Amino acid sequence: MLTKEDKTKLRGTIFRHLDGIAVTTTAYSLHKKGVLNYLLDHKKVELHKLTEKFNANEGYLNVALRVLCSQGWLTQHIDNKENTIIFEINENSEMAFNLCHLYEDAVNLLKYAVNFPKQRIGSDAFIILERIFKKYESNYDLSQIEEDTIQNQILKHIEGTIVGPITVLLGVNGLFHKYFMEASFTAEEYHKDPESFKKILDFFSFLGWFKKKNNTYQFTDKGLFFAKRASAYGVTVSYLPTFIQLDELLFGNPLILQSEANEKEKHVNREMNVWGSGGAHSTYFKVIDQVIINLFNKPIDEQPKGILDMGCGNGAFIQHIFDVIEHQTLRGKHLEEHPLLLVGADFNQAALKVTRANLIKSDIWAKVIWGDIGRPDLLAKDLKEDYSIALEDLLNVRTFLDHNRIYEAPKIMTKRQSSSTGAYSRKGVRLNNNSVEDSLLEHLKKWSPYVERFGLLIIELHTIKPELTAKNLGKTAATAYDATHGYSDQYILEVDVFNKVAKEAGLEPDKNYFSKFPNSDLATVSVNLLKGHT
Repeated sequence: MLTKEDKTKLRGTIFRHLDGIAVTTTAYSLHKKGVLNYLLDHKKVELHKLTEKFNANEGYLNVALRVLCSQGWLTQHIDNKENTIIFEINENSEMAFNLCHLYEDAVNLLKYAVNFPKQRIGSDAFIILERIFKKYESNYDLSQIEEDTIQNQILKHIEGTIVGPITVLLGVNGLFHKYFMEASFTAEEYHKDPESFKKILDFFSFLGWFKKKNNTYQFTDKGLFFAKRASAYGVTVSYLPTFIQLDELLFGNPLILQSEANEKEKHVNREMNVWGSGGAHSTYFKVIDQVIINLFNKPIDEQPKGILDMGCGNGAFIQHIFDVIEHQTLRGKHLEEHPLLLVGADFNQAALKVTRANLIKSDIWAKVIWGDIGRPDLLAKDLKEDYSIALEDLLNVRTFLDHNRIYEAPKIMTKRQSSSTGAYSRKGVRLNNNSVEDSLLEHLKKWSPYVERFGLLIIELHTIKPELTAKNLGKTAATAYDATHGYSDQYILEVDVFNKVAKEAGLEPDKNYFSKFPNSDLATVSVNLLKGHT
């Protein structure tokens, strides 16, 4: 039986594994190009000069170097007033940079892992895996591997690149089914190439996930802990298509992962992303549910006429909200005489098709329409003209969407000096942090007229300062979030920065419902009900 301390430590291992997927690919690309040695030689270098020296795409190079800062291997000096960023080596840089060549096999493995779980592990991947296993079991001949050493940090990064994709593969394909988790099993029961698959099971046994007896395997308590949290790896692993293209993103064609309209996304495995995010969302939904219950328990004439879910995805959030209203609120008892207007809007036509099918299957009536988060005026016009629905009569909700909007340069540049430490890019071009805040301000102002009465209920993702991440390795997934979102042109600001801009836009976070996760300076997720000033 695992103790509370055991679980905390294992949870920390998951965070370090996620770090590893981001850091191995980032650091090895910089190592191959000579950037790391250049930093060691020059000690303190302005980002713009590094860009010129290595003919890099400055936006993505900034993301990459900030990732290393979040691991404690570099120090970032950002001056948003002068729009300059300087990176300086520190006491960890030389040791860390001189070990980055050890990432080679792990990075090569990801070129095969990107096809998991669509394809099973092939013979070429097994060859690389076996080579890594042998090196790992001897700790890569590193001498100091105590918990807080850089050597141990490197090993956990390599471990993460192995464990993450395979755990997702096994989770999606059934090894973590209740049958396997409760009983002993053999490699023959699961894989068509049992001799090769045994090597993976033996490696996981080496890590303490399985007990091996003769040719049978059984989960340990430690292994069950990871198996039950397999989806925790899903979101970061879903961005492997991006991570394996870092050489191009950083030093070549920054548009290599751009998708045409209605073309399948190239930068992310969206199905895996949804699968991976599902488990975490349940925690945030508890806060959302309380807002919904309180709103729809008010007198009927004080309630919203319905809900609009911007970025409805597969319709799951609409289904969840409807279920809460139907079974836990006053409105749910009066749906016959006061029907609930449900609207799902999405920019992606494929998502609209899936949402329609899922809602019909669930016997939920809803309008499912095309919508652009950047054009609430157009959405309001379509709703009014086509369905006689006023956008301002609805509670507007969305989950992890505002940071993923298509970036629009601000029409009016304020004289703000951003307090954000984030790294932001648009098609490889670095964005000034002041402009990122101004862009968010104009974006939220577009929504302000439509959410003054009932509010804008959102779950949002955030970044934190890199030095804070570095001091709390194993306690946050911030490094992975910064990498996945930075390399894919998404704009995650710190919680306090986001809320400050929302207030400027006339949207006040309701203190009764504001929550952040975790509830500390390490918060990377917030739940907000933003309402117009009264």
